[in-house]
Amino acid sequence: MKRIAVFTSGGDAPGMNACIRAVVRGAIYYEVEVYGIYQGYQGMIAGDMVKMESYSVSNILQRGGTILKSARSDDFKTKAGRKLAYNNLNAKGIEGVIAIGGDGSFTGATIFYEEYGIPIIGIPGTIDNDIYGTDKTIGFDTAVNTTLDAIDKIRDTADSHGRIFFIEVMGRDSGYIAIQSAIGGGAESVILPERDVTAEDVVSNLQDGIRRDKSFSIVVVAEKDDPGYSVELANAVKEAITDKDIRVTILGHIQRGGAPTATDRTLASRLGLGAVEGLLDGKKDVMVGIVNDDMIYTPLKDAISKDKPLNPDLIRAMKILSL
Repeated sequence: MKRIAVFTSGGDAPGMNACIRAVVRGAIYYEVEVYGIYQGYQGMIAGDMVKMESYSVSNILQRGGTILKSARSDDFKTKAGRKLAYNNLNAKGIEGVIAIGGDGSFTGATIFYEEYGIPIIGIPGTIDNDIYGTDKTIGFDTAVNTTLDAIDKIRDTADSHGRIFFIEVMGRDSGYIAIQSAIGGGAESVILPERDVTAEDVVSNLQDGIRRDKSFSIVVVAEKDDPGYSVELANAVKEAITDKDIRVTILGHIQRGGAPTATDRTLASRLGLGAVEGLLDGKKDVMVGIVNDDMIYTPLKDAISKDKPLNPDLIRAMKILSL
């Protein structure tokens, strides 16, 4: 294999640039040409790709976002769109592709491989940490630290005014950001997509704290499918706890930006190099991940379809430490 391509797709995540850097410099080390595809699958269809050199990825290790940009592509969901994408790759002599993204990106990658047989390796880049086959996804650690910074600041106001704050975090149907932020931020309660918690449960928990003379409380809420769920929940709690000032903060996309942490930079660098070496070793239609500090390759279909449940010890720790 003498020529490969790399692209980023789906939501951006801190550490994607570090990963691109590792792919490019890893490929150059093994004397393989590497092309960067701009705007994800849409750029593949448009033929928007350029050869990258070592200097192309200078001074990007510490930057958030992605220098290759990202975009959704309805065209790639069609056979005609995928055919055009393949023709563009073929015209450049590209023999393997590295896709940095989440489950949507991997779904497209495995369909593309099944249709055209071009070797593809996925790298898990999403703050949600919801991909099977890796302990952490690129961007997750930074998102948690960004959330913790916000919780610490909100805690100062909550303490000063004796308020109850509902803080909504991202994660879609995964509660990883919420549970780790709640434990690290000393929250009194956490609402997770993986657990059926009612407004009555939250009220009961908060009232227990009030009886123990807690002057303020923090409730971390995973956004679930609809951002703004924390507002609905807070309004329900207000009806039962009328003597407390209750406020809501939705952190939103602030969690997707910013300079990646050392953990994310290291993870991204290892996975980027691992993807290049995987392609050169003949691996295809797989995702590279780190499990128990060992690099593994998981079939893309498994990465897409298998659940990644929360560690029950985290939930148990949260329950004990929030007393």
